[in-house]
Amino acid sequence: MVIKTILDTDLYKFTTSYAYIKLFPYAMGTFTFKERDDTEYTEGFLQALKNEIQNLSVVALTAEERDYMSRHCRFLPPVYWEWLSSFRFDPARINVYLDEQRHLHLEVTDYMYKVSLYEVPLLAIVSEIKNQFLNRFPDKESILQRLAGKVDLSNENGMPFSEFGTRRRFSFEVQDMVVGYLKEHARFCMGTSNCYLAMKYDMRPMGTHPHEWFMFHGAQFGYKHANYMALENWVNVYDGDLGTALSDTYTSDSFLSNFSRKQAKLFDGVRCDSGDEFEFIDRLIVRYKELGIDPTTKTIIFSNALDFEKALKIFQYCQGKIRCSFGIGTNLTNDTGYQPSNIVMKLSRCKMNVNQEWRECVKLSDDMGKHMGSNAEVEACLYELRLASEN
Repeated sequence: MVIKTILDTDLYKFTTSYAYIKLFPYAMGTFTFKERDDTEYTEGFLQALKNEIQNLSVVALTAEERDYMSRHCRFLPPVYWEWLSSFRFDPARINVYLDEQRHLHLEVTDYMYKVSLYEVPLLAIVSEIKNQFLNRFPDKESILQRLAGKVDLSNENGMPFSEFGTRRRFSFEVQDMVVGYLKEHARFCMGTSNCYLAMKYDMRPMGTHPHEWFMFHGAQFGYKHANYMALENWVNVYDGDLGTALSDTYTSDSFLSNFSRKQAKLFDGVRCDSGDEFEFIDRLIVRYKELGIDPTTKTIIFSNALDFEKALKIFQYCQGKIRCSFGIGTNLTNDTGYQPSNIVMKLSRCKMNVNQEWRECVKLSDDMGKHMGSNAEVEACLYELRLASEN
């Protein structure tokens, strides 16, 4: 089994799941797999994937895990972990097949508070099985040697970072080895997004909210108001906890223009996940100053496909201007000498209840290659945002 515990996922899957329960308990959604490379898969791979999907049905939260999460996540109430104890992945809700070009199609539909939990495990399974079928074998000694250089760079410069690499890891074994090394040697590693490894290595579980939270709000309430409403609703659920705002779902231009003084004061900082990081630093600092806020009291978390050399340049640029930290994923958990999988699963449609028509979800990002959604809906989103900026 690739996924042996429900905690083998990112923390923000649980925080977002609870937010749906709290505010939108009848909302439904579909997560759709997308591969940015043109990979052709085999029938053997497909069968192995289906077997792992069946295995997910027996994964359940244990009493020990429930106790750990209750003690280490004060922002989530015990009732959530009690509900999660009864939750089971349902393979019948997962539609998976190869098309005529042997490209992989993977989709899952359920209530939002449930369907959100499928994303990370399914991506981790696809990545690990793909490596197995390509006969890739990680050289642990070389992985640790490269990792030591990254950790030395962080230690020598006092550069804080967290491990964010579950979804596109080479394998669970590699991620486990990496996080164990970080725990022992990385003085400025702030934690890991993986809840199981946080528990195993007594590290801080890290995370706030994903793009899907904003995509849901954009589909339901309009793109012009999506950023503002998504942050307001996050505050309604968490009352100031989990205070890192994601900035790029509908471009950082839209985010910064909607970033109110109340939100800028209340949120500890902002996560930058696409675009030019140096340009974003300057623009966010200007926005904080416009709002009468000292930017040196705020933090940017960078998480856009970073390696440690680029992170160091960003870190040095931020010095004396604004605090910063880094969420580094693939460069930690899939730096094996092989080409990592370029895969995502995103919210593709949603509805507020069973009687509502499905509405398409889109994500714009500050990188053109990361736009998600049909061309028609992306254009409609861009048009609405342009009108908003002109008024």
